[in-house]
Formats: sequence, structure tokens, C-alpha cells
Amino acid sequence: MGRGRAKAKQTKVARNLKYRTFDPDFDNLQRELHGESGDPIPDQYADLAKQYEDPAAS
Repeated sequence: MGRGRAKAKQTKVARNLKYRTFDPDFDNLQRELHGESGDPIPDQYADLAKQYEDPAAS
């Protein structure tokens, strides 16, 4: 018992996702996924960046 409110909310969210119109920025998504943001790493985090750098990316 008590599932009515939860199910109604799930239905509302699902309907919103199904019928919502949006214009995705695929170029921005690609840059984000490939790490090509172009933003320089602050000096205080440079040592961490080198420590966790992906060797396969080189």
C-alpha cells in the first residue's frame, strides 16, 4: 500500500522525459567526454593532474 503517490511521480517524470523538447549541444558533449575543454589546469592542481593523467591519452 502507499505506492500511488510514488507511481504518479514516476509517471510524471517519465512523461516529461518522453515529451520534452530540447536542443542538445553535441559538440559541447563531445568536448566534455573527450576532455577537450581547453581550460587550463590551475597551478594548485597541476601535481594532481600529472598524478592521475591517463597514459593512453598521450
